[in-house]
Amino acid sequence: MKILVTGGTGFIGSHTVVELQKTGHEVVIVDNLSNSSETVLDDICTISGTRPIFYKADIRDKEALRSVFSEHKIEAVIHFAGLKAVGESVQIPLEYYHNNITGTLILCDVMREAGCKTMVFSSSATVYGMNNTVPFKEDMPTSATNPYGRTKLMLEQILSDLTVSDPEWSVVLLRYFNPIGAHPSGLIGENPSGIPNNLFPYIARVAVGMLPCLSVFGNDYDTPDGTGVRDYIHVVDLALGHLKALDFAAAHKGVETVNLGTSRGTSVLELVRAFEKESGVKVNYKIAPRRAGDIASCYADTEKAEKLLGWKAKYGIEDMCRDGWRYMNK
Repeated sequence: MKILVTGGTGFIGSHTVVELQKTGHEVVIVDNLSNSSETVLDDICTISGTRPIFYKADIRDKEALRSVFSEHKIEAVIHFAGLKAVGESVQIPLEYYHNNITGTLILCDVMREAGCKTMVFSSSATVYGMNNTVPFKEDMPTSATNPYGRTKLMLEQILSDLTVSDPEWSVVLLRYFNPIGAHPSGLIGENPSGIPNNLFPYIARVAVGMLPCLSVFGNDYDTPDGTGVRDYIHVVDLALGHLKALDFAAAHKGVETVNLGTSRGTSVLELVRAFEKESGVKVNYKIAPRRAGDIASCYADTEKAEKLLGWKAKYGIEDMCRDGWRYMNK
């Protein structure tokens, strides 16, 4: 199949492009490079043996998207493109709503014009909100506590409404938990611009001396060691989940919502210790006050992914730390 991957030079997107190309799919990437680099294309080519077709464009640019669809017979879209920092979304909500929602509306409109009605959408476990009990199941009530989460919640509803209005659409909404790690080659991984918003790249940058100290927000939660528990998933496992979702979407009409996680929770300090063990480097950290909006525990029920997609995460926390450290060293 010829697949359009929006945001394909980003962390999760680049790993998914590698796996798509390894399985024989032809990939076209659209990315505005707002939080990634075009040099990732070289690394993707080194790993997979194929350089993906690339367009530097914003998904809000309707004519640019139309040009891509007119030049290529796109059969399905994996949609990663979007702003994704929770804290930043509180500071600049209009940019998040405009980028994430307007961009997706324009993308869907161009897809409809081109007769391409198959999509795998990058959603988030943030849509489970503050009030559900772990493990999180797809049929639980949803809510959001920040603009980023609300964009994901709104887009899930928009895409669901689209499949109701037109039964030719096939959409899989993938709710990610906490992707970390890197490709085992060490060539591609998470390298955010500026100060990292996510825990793992922050740990890695403290370990290599780029940042002085990790702040652990809260050690008085109702968890085994008092620090927040999250479901960390290896980015390669996550990428493979997209291929399974793509296969499912190609064979089934309508909309499905699926968690991608490991069903296991790991605390902040457990992750720090695992990283120290795999890297051999001591990570300097300090305990800081809780952050507003953080919950004690968040991990997935992955039964639906196993039954519906035939997918299950296979990498452990040690693998994630080892591969992430290899990428930082390179």
